[in-house]
Amino acid sequence: MHLKRFNYILALLALVGLLFSCKPTQVLEKPVIEIPAVIEDPGPEPSPETIANFLSEYLNLKYKDKSFEKYMYISVKHQRLYLIENDSTIRKYTISTAAKGIGNKSNSYKTPPGLHSIKKKIGDNVPEGGLFISRVYCGKKVKIITEKEKAKGDYVTSRIMWLQGEEPGINKGRNIDSYNRYIYIHGTAEEGFLGQPASHGCIRMKNSDVVELYDMVDEGTPILILKY
Repeated sequence: MHLKRFNYILALLALVGLLFSCKPTQVLEKPVIEIPAVIEDPGPEPSPETIANFLSEYLNLKYKDKSFEKYMYISVKHQRLYLIENDSTIRKYTISTAAKGIGNKSNSYKTPPGLHSIKKKIGDNVPEGGLFISRVYCGKKVKIITEKEKAKGDYVTSRIMWLQGEEPGINKGRNIDSYNRYIYIHGTAEEGFLGQPASHGCIRMKNSDVVELYDMVDEGTPILILKY
């Protein structure tokens, strides 16, 4: 019975992909030469309620040894991060995933797919816009650019949530390990590019948003990253 239900959920997931016609987006902490000037319309975004209900059932069936009372879902297609608690979406944020798309290999500058968790939270009491160098707050703040303009560097600002892959062969292990690739959820100086793929592999957020999210989640919180 459980197997039939699980297969039904997988079929629904495939159907969602067809209905919302996903296309590859366009990756970690090194320069990306170009940022797309025009982003294709991703089509209608599913309602937060539909996303929460569907994913909660899917996750609890697929990963029976883990708790999904509170988790994050990152939609690469729609450039959104959803915080879901008790099967309800309680926050939705506009983000940027990798400019080079989805991928798990080291030095690919792509955002890794699959189930992750927060391994480390870094940045308690750092001021909004505070700059991290090698995950240490350097005591300086950067200028936050709200227009579509490049900053002087790939600045990591305000807060860091360092992700750990939970799926061997997908995002955990030799040459594909998200933690060893330094994949974070973090603030960015380039807020003008949020809503389109623009990062070097990490998940970028508006600085005020990442501060809020940071305070609402704990180390160990699951994160599911999908192309849909």
